[in-house]
Amino acid sequence: QVQLVESGGGLVQPGGSLRLSCAASGRAIGNYVLGWFRQAPGKEREIVAAVYTASSTYYADAAKGRFTISRDMARNTVSLKMDKLTPDDTAIYYCAAKFRGSDSWHYYGQGTQVTVSS
Repeated sequence: QVQLVESGGGLVQPGGSLRLSCAASGRAIGNYVLGWFRQAPGKEREIVAAVYTASSTYYADAAKGRFTISRDMARNTVSLKMDKLTPDDTAIYYCAAKFRGSDSWHYYGQGTQVTVSS
């Protein structure tokens, strides 16, 4: 069982930045890939970025060049630094975890709201 708790959401103006953090707990967290998903109103949940190790990361096209995912293996945390935010980035952002090698994401946090608006 893995528990995920997000923090850091809020309201930001277009062009601004925001950092999301997620604390992960449970057995053998180091064996899990950690990631961020988001779900905008009326849309399906989509992956934003994922990280296993510092040299093993994934970014969705919408995140490339603007978002940076990082992981602290010692503290079992994962962060998402978001720059150059636009209203299209408005969504609930979820921290997620899946066992390495698995195709399915098994665990999600409760989500944190990110609103980009002037």
